[in-house]
Amino acid sequence: KLKLTWSPEQIQGRLGIISFKTIYRWMNQRRFSVDHQVFRQKGKRQKPRETRGRFNIGTSIKERPKDVKDRKSAGHWELDTVVSSRGKSKGCFGTFAERKTRFFLAVKMNDRSARSMKEAISQVAASMPKEIFKTATTDRGKEFACYQEIENEMDISVYFADPYAPWQRGTNENSNGLLREFFPKKTDLASVSEDEIHQALYLINHRPRKILGWKTPYEAFQEELSHLD
Repeated sequence: KLKLTWSPEQIQGRLGIISFKTIYRWMNQRRFSVDHQVFRQKGKRQKPRETRGRFNIGTSIKERPKDVKDRKSAGHWELDTVVSSRGKSKGCFGTFAERKTRFFLAVKMNDRSARSMKEAISQVAASMPKEIFKTATTDRGKEFACYQEIENEMDISVYFADPYAPWQRGTNENSNGLLREFFPKKTDLASVSEDEIHQALYLINHRPRKILGWKTPYEAFQEELSHLD
């Protein structure tokens, strides 16, 4: 499980066979070798984001239905972009995190334009039942200036978080951090293969989560899909 990038706490929570503190102690004693990704985001804090183009129209997050905020039903996603380091390339990922199940997706984009974002959203929405992609919560980056087309053509309600309030999209922010462990900020994302993305997403979505009762996001998402049958 360590090789699958599970943390010691996830191993204890899902398998219940040994204390996570014992696993950490053995790791520190070098009883076995482990990948650096096992020690994930210890004490990290996000740096302020770079200044980028924004717009000030669209529906505020304050008007988002209460059941979306409370994670009572599935089908409500948080969207963002993960970009290459400045000057590296325009290649980036469009990222999608489902609020209730924490299921996470990433789609390669040629650039951080509204056209590319619309194509990414269309690709994800077309891959699943309409009932499982009902709303999107984003920031006000210019890549989301296509929101009216998304609402009109795909029947997806789009809500915009307040400026400088990343905690309002905390599921996506956390998931982006997990993805960055595989593709650090110096990575040229245009050069990342589809197989590499799929492998990273597989590992992220197959780690058990304490908040899900030690289910994995994949299991929780599949359970929601089964309710649609």
